Amino acid sequence: MTDKRKVVIPVQIPQEGFYNVLKGWNIVFPSGKKHDREEFLTQIMDADVIVSIFGLKLENYVIQDAGNLKMIANYGAGYDNVDVEYCTKNGILVTNCPDPVTEPTAELAFALMLAVTRRVVEMNIRLNSQKSLKWGVMRNLSSTLVGKTLGIIGMGAIGKAVARRAVASGMTIVYHNRNRLDPAEEKKYGARWVHLDELFEISDHVSLNVPLTPETKGMMGREEFGKMKKTAYLINTARGAVVKEQELIEALRSGEIAGAGLDVFENEPNIPKEFLEMDNVVVMPHLGSATMEAREEMSRVVAVNIAAAFSGEIPPNIVNREIWDKWRSENFK
Repeated sequence: MTDKRKVVIPVQIPQEGFYNVLKGWNIVFPSGKKHDREEFLTQIMDADVIVSIFGLKLENYVIQDAGNLKMIANYGAGYDNVDVEYCTKNGILVTNCPDPVTEPTAELAFALMLAVTRRVVEMNIRLNSQKSLKWGVMRNLSSTLVGKTLGIIGMGAIGKAVARRAVASGMTIVYHNRNRLDPAEEKKYGARWVHLDELFEISDHVSLNVPLTPETKGMMGREEFGKMKKTAYLINTARGAVVKEQELIEALRSGEIAGAGLDVFENEPNIPKEFLEMDNVVVMPHLGSATMEAREEMSRVVAVNIAAAFSGEIPPNIVNREIWDKWRSENFK
């Protein structure tokens, strides 16, 4: 092992975690906000590690051109921006960064739920723009979360963090996972596992907390919206492609569901103009994990994954575990 390993980071993210953990490494940040294409392609030619950033697709031909590449350390929990199967076939280790994003993403999911249900954004816009708005005890009514049912699709770490907030607000939890939680965890959240059809039928809010996979892509469409209550709201802080956007627009226009809180979109940063024009939709520009505290911790965790791998220890957040033994033997001869 050489002392001067090289890691290339394509955009500006908090640097301290990298410099504190990867002492002695050649850590290459862009001089500006991000590397331009030519600069990036030049820098990765002899890189041992590329830090991939969620929302920026790391194409296979780019990976192929990085002839010395041994590891891709993803700055984010979801790693649909990296072809893990391709990396695995080519002996490239992949890690992700799940823990730091859990609480801020759950926090935003709950904020979206409150904002769209209590009409916070709509009322704020009307007041600020001086649109017609009459005050009165029976005007501008909204709905409460207390006593309502939250259906969580994907009861992983983020789903559980959403559930904890919902329980504190007096909501009842139902959820759907491929695998049920153990009884102790279900009891902790007062949660009940249900089939998807039942979840759609009984939930007042449906929160999507799943990764983007071939199985989840487009899982929410016309058929699913038709099964939801007309008074129900959809909350998506997962990935935009989990929802068929045009069919969601149709469901919102027709009153098939009451509203939506959306942090993610199919073709970011492009947002369908229909979402921006609807009073019953609250949108955010993919800010689920976007707190300064989370970003700083993400840098540290990514660096810890890298340091562990190149010390011969299995990284805490390894994605393609199946190649670890071979990868380690080839890099620690």
